[in-house]
Amino acid sequence: MVAKVELIPQGPQFSELVQGYWRLADWQMSAVERLNFLKQHIELGITTVDHADIYGGYSCEALFGEALALEPSIREQIEIVTKCDIKLCSEQFPERKINHYDTSKSHIIESVNNSLLRLQVENIDVLLIHRPDVLMDADEVAEAFAELKQQGKVKHFGVSNFSPTQFDLLQSRLDAPLVTNQVEINPLNFEVADDGTLDQMQMKRTKPMAWSCLAGGEIFSGQMEQQVRVRNELELIRDEVGAKSIDQVIYAWVRRLPSNPLPIIGSGKIERVQTAIDALDIELSREQWFRVWAASKGHGVP
Repeated sequence: MVAKVELIPQGPQFSELVQGYWRLADWQMSAVERLNFLKQHIELGITTVDHADIYGGYSCEALFGEALALEPSIREQIEIVTKCDIKLCSEQFPERKINHYDTSKSHIIESVNNSLLRLQVENIDVLLIHRPDVLMDADEVAEAFAELKQQGKVKHFGVSNFSPTQFDLLQSRLDAPLVTNQVEINPLNFEVADDGTLDQMQMKRTKPMAWSCLAGGEIFSGQMEQQVRVRNELELIRDEVGAKSIDQVIYAWVRRLPSNPLPIIGSGKIERVQTAIDALDIELSREQWFRVWAASKGHGVP
């Protein structure tokens, strides 16, 4: 069973694995099938769901909301994360000439109101600023957060893909702590382990959320030298630890980091979700962890 953990000391509790819904529009499920999938992973202990306004071309939140509306009481069993600030060019917004970011107070509030409508809920558990915005006015973001909190529309706030200095800038304007930084962590790309991001999370005792743990499938099928090296090493370790598949080794590798990341699962197949859960029982040695590191880097430690 998947346990609940605190994102920050005395903060909101999330399941230690998170179900990602960014590909929901691709799963080709009916509303009933979406609801059944949600109920299945809740039964397994995965109660935290990850969304963003832009996922599926602004469609995934609505697809999830349709399913939730079939059994509204399920809202009390889950924690909803969603994101804002990316503005995509799309048929819905023909006036936009280029994809860009918008962390203005008006856009943040408008985005949350739209997400609430699409999700068919009264509040969001955690709102994340999706991408760092060079034009972000931290005071203005703080005003938006304060208003949304006061209105009861958002309980907690965090960021996604922020550097340590960007995180600190926004935090300096807030009364309450940011509860997470959602960042990419996988054996092909773990820059956040080198640039101070995960150091900062550990220092603040704040658990990051880890997106793209399986590197979008590149680890399984990619033919570049790095991808082949990593895949071969993961297969060796899979055999050593008795894992069913290398994705279990990958989840164990991500979870071995001392900042205690919460991996986000991207699959809409409950069997793959169960595979990720089974990985919670796998613990890698330091040497096994560094073997993956070395395979990715193409050299040993200094």
